[in-house]
Amino acid sequence: MSSPLRFDGRVVLVTGAGGGLGRAYALAFAERGACVVVNDLGGDIKGHGKSSSAADRVVQEIRAKGGKAVANYDSVEAGEKLVQATLDAFGKIDILINNAGILRDRSFARISDEDWDIIHKVHLRGSFLVTRAAWNHMKNQKFGRIIMTSSAAGIYGNFGQANYSAAKLGLLGLANTLAVEGKKYNIHCNTIAPTAGSRLTQTVMPPDMVDAFKPEYVAPLVLWLCHERCQENSGLFEVGAGWIGKLRWERSLGAVVRQKNHLMTPEAVEHNWEKICNFDNAQSPQEIGESLVMLNAVLNQIESQDVSPNPVGHSAPTSSSVNPAKCIGQKLPEFAYEYTHLQPILYALGVGMSTKDPDNLKFLFEGSEEFCCLPTFAVIPAQASMIDGSMLSIPGFNFDFTRALHGEQYLELYKPFPTSGKLTSQTTIADILDKGSGALILLDVHTYHGKDLLCYNQFSVFVVGAGGFGGKRSSEKAKVTVEAPKRPPDAVITDATTVDQAALYRLSGDWNPLHIDPGFAALGGFQKPILHGLCTLGFAARHVLKHFANNDVTKFKTVKIRFAKPVFPGQTLQTEMWKEGNRIHIQTKVKETGNFAIVGAYVDLVSSSMQPSAKEPKATELQSDLIFQEMGRRIKEVGNELVKKINAVFQWNINKDNKPTVQWTIDLKNGSGEVYQGPARGKADTIFTVSDEDFMNLILGKINPQKAFITGKLKVKGNIMLSQKLGTIFQQYAKL
Repeated sequence: MSSPLRFDGRVVLVTGAGGGLGRAYALAFAERGACVVVNDLGGDIKGHGKSSSAADRVVQEIRAKGGKAVANYDSVEAGEKLVQATLDAFGKIDILINNAGILRDRSFARISDEDWDIIHKVHLRGSFLVTRAAWNHMKNQKFGRIIMTSSAAGIYGNFGQANYSAAKLGLLGLANTLAVEGKKYNIHCNTIAPTAGSRLTQTVMPPDMVDAFKPEYVAPLVLWLCHERCQENSGLFEVGAGWIGKLRWERSLGAVVRQKNHLMTPEAVEHNWEKICNFDNAQSPQEIGESLVMLNAVLNQIESQDVSPNPVGHSAPTSSSVNPAKCIGQKLPEFAYEYTHLQPILYALGVGMSTKDPDNLKFLFEGSEEFCCLPTFAVIPAQASMIDGSMLSIPGFNFDFTRALHGEQYLELYKPFPTSGKLTSQTTIADILDKGSGALILLDVHTYHGKDLLCYNQFSVFVVGAGGFGGKRSSEKAKVTVEAPKRPPDAVITDATTVDQAALYRLSGDWNPLHIDPGFAALGGFQKPILHGLCTLGFAARHVLKHFANNDVTKFKTVKIRFAKPVFPGQTLQTEMWKEGNRIHIQTKVKETGNFAIVGAYVDLVSSSMQPSAKEPKATELQSDLIFQEMGRRIKEVGNELVKKINAVFQWNINKDNKPTVQWTIDLKNGSGEVYQGPARGKADTIFTVSDEDFMNLILGKINPQKAFITGKLKVKGNIMLSQKLGTIFQQYAKL
């Protein structure tokens, strides 16, 4: 027989320990060597009043038997105080028994707001607050045992206890999540649903049963669950009268009631109802991953069906709900991203920069005279603006983003990134496409430093299983990939990732467990965690920057990439590059397997003719800049209205002293419209070329536009008729 379970050196906090179950736990732990904090507010069963006598009596009992105990009289709503009292008395906390509770029994129709709120404050919120206060202490010492006290009323329901039942089942959900999060720190959390004679159960049990169901018949289970030899975690146990039983969730095999490309109907549910509710050969899922695996198998089964296309007049099914008319053009809340030199350095390390290469020092050392950001650091604040959950609040936008894949990425820089500062990003749903097997969401993100537009990102996100809503399949707003030339590459760079590459890159802000947790990766069908796609982008882009731009960040303009297959940390990336003018075509493959990780990609470098020289005027010297900047500010306020009215993109090439000096784009076609410095992203409908002086004369009405066109002062390419729409724009939005 194994040795007795001892708790010498352990410190236990028991809430609601002035009587009943809590008292039994406190006495049992102390008897086996634990130091015990006996917490009890001393109120009645409805939560009224306060007294120290209940806790004091239990402490006296323990000390009389030679045990160590102190009393605490705080409410569990003051969780920090309870834990601090434990630390003050014994220096640590190893075990927490959340036992405190009150009753406010009423039939559902008679429950008042007060009856509901106080039950949740004591049972659910109280357990949360005390546990949260203890959590980091347990994490730091790599040991913790937590008990949540649920109830049969919470599991099965009970007349007159709707408030109590809801709180008690909530404790089970809390315990299950703590079990998941605490596992790697040796913190176990289990839940008990005890039946014992106490002042709470006397309201629902006859007197003879109250006497028979002794609290001492529950305490042994609690002690075992809290001992270091016990590895049980996330368990739920009914216990009472000397009997213990473990409960588990059970799920029927169910039925797939949807067919590929067919509408899912309630009649189909009715037809399969008996099968849905049949528990023969039922399963017992233990964690959320098993649910995701099951649903993934269902989706694969549906997608593999060989059925005819949708009948005329029937829309395709979708497990998501989307209304493109409501979504497209919607903006997420403006997002602020503040950073120091640390973040650019961490990002550079995350995408493979190393001090082994002296040329990398300017990206890794803040004391370098040339210290600067890698251009692709621009994806970090843009991505941060999208992953705070705000997309789920967009009207008509209901996708399951656990099924989302990052398909493509476009980045355009207008200025080198500052090495520190506060940026703001504005995300717009540019378009939503129906690809049949999924939905493709185009997200445009503009990032500003003060009033200066630094960069533009377009994220292409594919949501598996969300297609079939009858939407369009392509978009003019999408930044397209370009196939590589059909000839040997002009340059090839081979670069090995480390086994910790994903662990390092995620510190830049992408915390998806797919890239660090083997268990989570397995749910996605991967043998181990995969590298972030944007990390692979960083490797490829810096290869181009080094080979074709000598690591001069001012020469970097745009990058477009399609993610083809995943990369595992530790694999070697081989970037192949072709130079055609200012465009560098790229594709990256995994050397060990030959699989392409990046395809259809390119990096555009700044044209040498657009590089400023000492003799050429800077953009800030142009009078026209003031007009475009003011126009941009005003258009931003009423963009959606103008986009509907104008639906065109105008590019302006401004000259100074007969030399090309700066380009401005008035985009009143995409998103909610904007004015930005630089060429049009994609194809401009109309392109104007004019000198800075003549542009100002046009705005001020000193030159007639038609006369300027005829005399050659104003050159126009593309759709000339659209230029007529600019008159109204200049009159209303270009006046200083």
